[in-house]
Amino acid sequence: MQNLNHLYKQDLPHRAVAVYIYLADRANKQGICWPAIPTIARDLKLSESTTRRAIRDLKKAGLLQKESRYRENGGCSSNLYRLG
Repeated sequence: MQNLNHLYKQDLPHRAVAVYIYLADRANKQGICWPAIPTIARDLKLSESTTRRAIRDLKKAGLLQKESRYRENGGCSSNLYRLG
């Protein structure tokens, strides 16, 4: 896992720190992963709404980019997350 000192220096709520560490643990070498919100929430024992707030916190801090993904039939898929 990468060095997370930059994360600890941010003024972020603990939910955002937990979600960032979770995503960093699952990201590939390019810093990309795509877990579903319910999966993140279940694994971290957070509510889905708290998980979404944490992702918004990380995006606002410039630590995360979120990209919506869709299936071939047009249905929603899990988001793609890029750590920054």
